[in-house]
Amino acid sequence: MSTNSDYYVTLGVSRNATQEEIKQAYYEAAQRLHPDKNVADGETEIFLDIQQAYETLANPKRRKNYDATLLPAEEPDLPVKYKVYYSRPNLVRMNEPQMLYVLLEIKPQQKSDEIPAPPLNVCLVLDRSTSMKDEKMDVVKNAAIKVMRNLRPQDIFSVVSFSDRAEVIIPAAYSFDKSKLEARIQMLQPSGGTEIYQGLQAAYDEVQRNASSERVNHIILLTDGHTYGDDQQCLNLAERASKQGIGISAMGIGKEWNDIFLDTLANRTGGSSRYIARAGDIQRFLVDKFDALARILADDVNLDFKEIPGVELAYAFRTQPETGPLPLEETVHLGPILQDTTLNVLFEYRIDPSLTKGDLIYLLRGSLKLSITALPTPIQPIQIEFSREVKEQADTTLPPPATIIQALGKLTLYRMQERAHIEVEQGQFELAAQHMKQLATSLLSQGERSLARTALMEAENIEHMQAFTEEGSKEIKYGTRALIMPQEKEEPL
Repeated sequence: MSTNSDYYVTLGVSRNATQEEIKQAYYEAAQRLHPDKNVADGETEIFLDIQQAYETLANPKRRKNYDATLLPAEEPDLPVKYKVYYSRPNLVRMNEPQMLYVLLEIKPQQKSDEIPAPPLNVCLVLDRSTSMKDEKMDVVKNAAIKVMRNLRPQDIFSVVSFSDRAEVIIPAAYSFDKSKLEARIQMLQPSGGTEIYQGLQAAYDEVQRNASSERVNHIILLTDGHTYGDDQQCLNLAERASKQGIGISAMGIGKEWNDIFLDTLANRTGGSSRYIARAGDIQRFLVDKFDALARILADDVNLDFKEIPGVELAYAFRTQPETGPLPLEETVHLGPILQDTTLNVLFEYRIDPSLTKGDLIYLLRGSLKLSITALPTPIQPIQIEFSREVKEQADTTLPPPATIIQALGKLTLYRMQERAHIEVEQGQFELAAQHMKQLATSLLSQGERSLARTALMEAENIEHMQAFTEEGSKEIKYGTRALIMPQEKEEPL
């Protein structure tokens, strides 16, 4: 190991890291780079450097002696930069709770053409249960063949099909003789029930076999139905996949699948779920997903933080590149950073009035953790803080930033349908119907006529049947979510 190397940089931790953080960083690096699991050129040497750094920093006496030899820390040359926007320039001293929105924007430091495209290690998990017969099965097979034809020589690809059992149609490998592989996909025939865990486990095994920090390791699930009795097994597998750096994305076809379950499954790994209303759209969605995976800079960015008494994180929503609500945990999977698109996350905070006695309120003190597919070595966590000054009066001279106003405006429509769903569950049918009518009016004002009609129809269904229809519920949920997504790719940063 070079005598000029910094052990903290090698492990990807800050110099004030706790012993537990050092241990966790070593564990994560060992999972990615251990010689028993990785044979890529140079990765064994990198692992030995990490092991040497850990042996020094994990021992308090050795660490103290090592710290005494360190020069002042240099400003790290980070691969990404972030910016924070606030909905209000300051908080006000008052005896009532206050709400504040914070938009976190993370983007690559380099231009997209300077960043090498990451090789893929992707498994496609195809539902072949009886409900997938006729057009859906034919379109899924053609879509799988289409993405396989677009693969690059460096990509590893596999296909798993499942019903009440799973079968590996194409084992994980570089795709050389694609004509033979296409024939295997074309032979798929629908039959049996739907047990998603069987398919996910087989896919996990295929991706895990070649998992590497230098690749985008991902599972893409396509299904049109509910899974029965194995929901928790699927979620447990997603937790394991997340720890191994394997993402999961899900695509639901038609109206019968469980959107809450697939949302939760994907969120566990920083992935996303999508709604495909018509079988004819399957290929477009799948090709777009593979295109996004090939443009990933960091596969899953994690925000670690400790709860601050009196500050409640009430809501978190990723507004791009793939939209969706995020689970409120002390480690939040923010999702991927693409080479040419910023990662934007909107946070909603509620602040207890007892905190406004001071002059400054911290909303969040934490760190961003990410791994770059083009860089096998760990990246030092990026320390991040959200804070606002407290004054006697609100500062009205500075309007909210346009970027946060736009995000809130689009998110309002999605939140409205969320609220209506909760009200239906609570038996507040009249209120839910009222909110759906308000949503229809807002959609109509934005020119979204088709979605507005669906919202009005669902308002009537709630009034007469005291429930959403499955198709209408999904169309509105994912339709309002899609309105938040950028309509065009951003210019290279």
